Amino acid sequence: MGRPGAETDEWVRSAFDVLSQSPAVQRVGLALVEGGGRRLSFTASDRDRRHVTDWCELDAYADVPLNNTVRTGRPITGSLDRLAGRYADFVSRQDAATCAVAAVPLVAAGQIMGGFVLYFDAVQPFDVPQVAELARLGEELGERLREGQKSRTLAHRSLAEEPMPDGARVATHRAAGDPRAVAGARRFVQEALDAWQVEGDAADVAVLCVSELVTNAVIHAVAGCEVRLVLHDDVLTLSVRDGGAAVPLTPSSSGEPTDRPSHQPSDDPLDAQGRGLQLVEMLTTRWGSELDADGMTVWCELDLT
Repeated sequence: MGRPGAETDEWVRSAFDVLSQSPAVQRVGLALVEGGGRRLSFTASDRDRRHVTDWCELDAYADVPLNNTVRTGRPITGSLDRLAGRYADFVSRQDAATCAVAAVPLVAAGQIMGGFVLYFDAVQPFDVPQVAELARLGEELGERLREGQKSRTLAHRSLAEEPMPDGARVATHRAAGDPRAVAGARRFVQEALDAWQVEGDAADVAVLCVSELVTNAVIHAVAGCEVRLVLHDDVLTLSVRDGGAAVPLTPSSSGEPTDRPSHQPSDDPLDAQGRGLQLVEMLTTRWGSELDADGMTVWCELDLT
């Protein structure tokens, strides 16, 4: 997706202000999920942010507390002594002033948007009230982030134009905004996985998940959707990007989707097909979405090991 936009910079400055108020916090780090979950955009409060937030890209699978929190959705907290057994390299890189660390997911609309990490200059209890307050901040900041993302227009809308890691196998497909396009998307996935020798349950799950995501997209998208498969380091990432909503759907009081006039959009396009997304969440290792003013990308991952 490239570097987060100006509206995200504003959110970052606000998040730094909020998180820096926590007692004994000497430094704050923020990571946002990018590239269909394969990488994180990271920035920290000790960098120059007077004009533009200084971002760098991280491998989402690096074995450090923040990255693991983003992948699992579970907070990781503790003193450096306690964390040293699991994260020896990470602990060895911390300065002498750091005594404890808390990594917490940023959550919105039932998914993980990223995470924040706090570096403390005093030992922390990390008791139930403190961890609950950190989780509350993660939810509050996650909701603010998602609201800001709704106004973002991506510089590159096509999934085919996003950078891929070296050695990755990539296949893309365009599906028309018609329910009949779902069958073609399923065939595309099956043929690509056959060529890559991905078989058995993993292939069946991938076909099912893409079917659900494409169905979701063609129901509310104006101009169909784009499907991308990426196979890299035994992780299969499935992404579906739509071109923006037509008449959004929202569940009625009975739980069944109902039409809503286009001048009254749903708060979140993902609300339209919650049951299908629940299935995707249940079957895959991770899932998420990236929302902007021109549409939405929904992605999920399957660990093939």
